[in-house]
Amino acid sequence: MATEPMAALVNSVNRGREPSRHFRYAGKELFGPGAEIHRFALANGLTLLCEIDASAPVVSLQTWMRVGSRLEQPGKTGICHLFEHLMFGETEERAHGAFDRLLEEAGADNNAATFVDWTYYHQNLPKDALELGLTLEASRLDKLVLRKPQVESEKEVVANERRQRVDDSIDGLMNEELFKAAFKVHGYGIPTIGFMEDIQGFTEEDCTAFYKTYYAPNNATLVLVGDFELEATLGLVADTFGLLAASELPPEADRTEPPQAEERRVVLEKPTETFKVAIGYKCPAIAHPDHPVLVVANEILFGGRAGRVHKQLVKTMEIATEVQGHAGFFRDPGLYEISISGRDDVTSEALTAALDAVLEQFVAEPVSEKELERAKARLELETVQSLETVSGRAETMGFYETLLGDPTALFGRLDAYRKVTAADVQRVARAVLAKNGRTIVEVHPDGSEPDDDDAEEDEDES
Repeated sequence: MATEPMAALVNSVNRGREPSRHFRYAGKELFGPGAEIHRFALANGLTLLCEIDASAPVVSLQTWMRVGSRLEQPGKTGICHLFEHLMFGETEERAHGAFDRLLEEAGADNNAATFVDWTYYHQNLPKDALELGLTLEASRLDKLVLRKPQVESEKEVVANERRQRVDDSIDGLMNEELFKAAFKVHGYGIPTIGFMEDIQGFTEEDCTAFYKTYYAPNNATLVLVGDFELEATLGLVADTFGLLAASELPPEADRTEPPQAEERRVVLEKPTETFKVAIGYKCPAIAHPDHPVLVVANEILFGGRAGRVHKQLVKTMEIATEVQGHAGFFRDPGLYEISISGRDDVTSEALTAALDAVLEQFVAEPVSEKELERAKARLELETVQSLETVSGRAETMGFYETLLGDPTALFGRLDAYRKVTAADVQRVARAVLAKNGRTIVEVHPDGSEPDDDDAEEDEDES
């Protein structure tokens, strides 16, 4: 749609509505070949991103909030994640459980996730249930009930979740200790799920203050992808979200993490049969031009069974059962994470030494063109597959809009992957994989029998 017809469409939507519900058309952006994102802004600051795809009668509706555990303060950790739970509860208009029940009856599914830089809620709807989805979403953004019974109930749910995912989970505890040791100032040292004493200490006053501050339209992006009629949908959004009040968002405190000058090490003794190691290297933020290079480097090191670390530690040396690497997608400089599970009685020191040998060679010698092209091909395939569904495209738009202010940024990253050279990989690996800037968490068997249930992991990201 050209700008002039779109302006006319917005004028039509605004006609007869009070100024507080007026839309402004903010332009069109190409989302890969053959797809367009139309950007709109409500008078109260809500951003709306729309991509129309009539190939199937479904719509993905997502709400991305620019708030995550990065913004939390000592003594109040975990409130972002607690809110993810509270948002499915009672509102002034509907009883507890009605949100899920009404969507399920309409043939929709929904969920949510919380992380350090964001919180988001998603609904996958039949097209004829979009009005219901928008109505329910606007209601919980404005009329959530936060009295003591509601807050206490969800606090207990979250406390149990922490027990399962962290206190009784070796991997969860390792991850928490890794970030806590790596970040002494920045909010990335705060676990998204929160510390137990903070979770149990939240009051309804804490929750109300948080809700009124961060759950406001000017801190949110609404994403719609799928089969819907644009003018009618804009009218629905104007009528359901248009009267929500904007908030005064507090400035984020400067919590820049100081440079790490020496290796940090934490040793835990736990009921596990084998030794485990988690290592974190400080890595560039997602917007940094070296970040895509690090992603390619990680793919060469850890991309499947052909990855260098798997081939050496699992297949050749047979000292590890599992190796993983992940270049974190953080708004601020974050962590490049590596984890290794040992085989039999191989110690954490031996695992780390074997990994170091692989990494030292990786830094010393340029990678082959074959390895480089394989890594790029795997990343491109993974990217394309993530865009095959309306929910996948909506999630991509919301994620990059929230972190970078550009819902199309994924395609720029694809171009960046394609341009990575062997020299780039060597340069970035040399900068990131410095031993004096890393943090290591070791888990040693304490001699007791492990509980098989401890290994179970919940797939939810929250």
